[in-house]
Amino acid sequence: MSDFSKSATPNSVAIIMDGNGRWATQRSLDRCEGHIAGARAISAVLRALFEKEVHFVTLYAFSTENWKRPRAEVSAIMSLIYRYLNDTVIPEIKSDARLSIRFIGDLTPLDKELRESCEYAEKISRGGEYTCAVALNYGGRAEILHAVNEAIREGATAIDEQTLSRHLYTRAMPDPDLIIRTGGELRTSNFLIWQSAYSEYVILDKLWPDITPEDIISSLDEYTHRKRRYGGL
Repeated sequence: MSDFSKSATPNSVAIIMDGNGRWATQRSLDRCEGHIAGARAISAVLRALFEKEVHFVTLYAFSTENWKRPRAEVSAIMSLIYRYLNDTVIPEIKSDARLSIRFIGDLTPLDKELRESCEYAEKISRGGEYTCAVALNYGGRAEILHAVNEAIREGATAIDEQTLSRHLYTRAMPDPDLIIRTGGELRTSNFLIWQSAYSEYVILDKLWPDITPEDIISSLDEYTHRKRRYGGL
């Protein structure tokens, strides 16, 4: 990766990468081809964000609801994640100490090989200044329930915001300043519903495989013109 330039941009950006299936359908392709095309867009987008000094990027890769999709499509998505992780992500982490990866979500249902690759990628991450968090088998409601149950198991009798935050998958990560959703849909899709209480949203009409770094930079520019009041004046 090239040296990252400094820019007045959000510290944490999350992306709902929506539209892979529709992209394939529009081209009379199998939906799996859309996921492959979507994977190709990831590296350039991450590079653009890190070059703009966005230190935390969270990608919504696979939700707890996505298991409802056809078995062949789910299998293809998992295989694609495994290949991308081993062929692209892990070599990048090994070659650039500034880069780190972490996974948020419940990894226990994943195949052993994929789960081990996720764990290995996290292990070799050296606490770099640029972190990509991958939401894998992730759901916002499931995360909150998991956090509450973890706190109870540790003996909590009352749970405040600080206690809950300490038990979220995203602990030690800042809440997203900006959430970008591609594909034109206007919903949160059970993504970071606790953490996004005061996030700014930018909705892009383009489907994820067609997204370019320029689209993402444009979203950052829009963010810089927002006034964040957090409920105050």
